[in-house]
Amino acid sequence: MANQPSKWFILLPCILLSACLSTPPTRFYLLEPLSEAPSFSTTTEKKRHIGIGPISIPALLERKKIVTRLPDNSVKIAEFHQWASPLKNNIVQVLTHNLAILQADNLIRAYPWSAYGTVDYRIVIDIIRFDTRPEQSANLEASWSIINEKNHTLLSNGRTKIERPLDDSSYPSTVNALNHILSEFSQELSGALDKLH
Repeated sequence: MANQPSKWFILLPCILLSACLSTPPTRFYLLEPLSEAPSFSTTTEKKRHIGIGPISIPALLERKKIVTRLPDNSVKIAEFHQWASPLKNNIVQVLTHNLAILQADNLIRAYPWSAYGTVDYRIVIDIIRFDTRPEQSANLEASWSIINEKNHTLLSNGRTKIERPLDDSSYPSTVNALNHILSEFSQELSGALDKLH
């Protein structure tokens, strides 16, 4: 019986090592912008300076771990599938890049843009939903406003709701679907800017 404690001291490191070896590696994901390179316009018209932001996202999504909604109104927070950078920052980067491609005649800046001077218009975005339902769909809901930064008047606003079917419930498929709906949202914002001419 006197040898019992010493046996535990020998076994404990083995148990802990076994637990560590069985833990799956964490995978990290990024939202990707449109792959097309920004084109350079030859127009002689004065370019508009457009600011993207500020952008807000639900507090539930302000975490590294990817969140999915379940049919019973609960959520699943992935332990080993995480965003490689803060989600809100990644969304701003993608929207800014996408609009730089879609609005080649304008200069697009991400909030805060003070280092570049002022902007003519700003697009303020409140993302209400940006998640997936496993084996069902990826969803984006957002309200947005385009504001004249010179006189602070509202030029245009809208509410966007995009739903895209998921190919499967894997996390790579989930991130790919979220990329697609962010691209669709970018196109909608670009169309709203075009109407301001």
